[in-house]
Amino acid sequence: MMNVEKKIKIDAASIVLIVLAVSGYALIFYPVWIGLIKLWLSSEEYSHGFFIVPIALFIAWQKKSTLSSLPVRGSWVGLLIVVAALFLFIVGHLAYILTLKPLSMILFIAGSIYFLFGFQVIKELLFPIFMLLFMIPVPSQIYSAATINLQLFVSAVSADVSSFLGVALYREGNVIHLPERTLQVVRACSGMRSLVSLFALSAFFGYFTLRSNFLRSMLFLSSLPIAVIVNIARVTLLICFIHYLGIDLTHGTLHTLVGLGVFALALAILFLLRELLKKWDTLSIND
Repeated sequence: MMNVEKKIKIDAASIVLIVLAVSGYALIFYPVWIGLIKLWLSSEEYSHGFFIVPIALFIAWQKKSTLSSLPVRGSWVGLLIVVAALFLFIVGHLAYILTLKPLSMILFIAGSIYFLFGFQVIKELLFPIFMLLFMIPVPSQIYSAATINLQLFVSAVSADVSSFLGVALYREGNVIHLPERTLQVVRACSGMRSLVSLFALSAFFGYFTLRSNFLRSMLFLSSLPIAVIVNIARVTLLICFIHYLGIDLTHGTLHTLVGLGVFALALAILFLLRELLKKWDTLSIND
């Protein structure tokens, strides 16, 4: 541990270290940022990535008064974290693992803050650093496995609900056969597209509106069942419209509007749950 303890201020030595850290960061991770931006531009699943950095910076800015009053006790542990981040970057580069390089970039930021300012500062900034994780892609193997399982689950439940509503159908995996036509529950209807965005939003709103970490965790984890439920409603709606009204909502402008409506429904459920948890949070504090 460094023995120097002081309030946060910028002296000559700090400036040199900060310049070195920022320069090294820019030199090493500039290509990673370019790759992330291209991904956000080309992928609907990760288009929310453009909002993550501003949100993280906003959260950090909200803490400026607290940060300015914290003592600085720089730690060599932070330098070890930086070295570990660079090792991850090399592994990700050599093994062509897309997720490892941006992950190492976030770890580099955390390690640099820990090294320069110490544990209390990095602890205060842990949540905005955590938010940065939502801008990086989920490992393809995990994403594919989760998508397939969600596709099958959404297909099965949607088929059961539609049958209960009187629709004659036959399901094979994620393919649903109707008398009118055959539908396939594709990746977009699995819930994975909205899930990452809902996780990010629930973390953000939970952090600012709830005091209990337990209730924040409940709101965060609720994103999964919410995403699944609204996509079951979406597929069931598509089936019923085709069977009873002869209207095909599986493509074109109507399909886009249904998708937007489904995400709006997910947000509405998330906000409703947040309000319920907020009341619970208030009651627990008063007690």
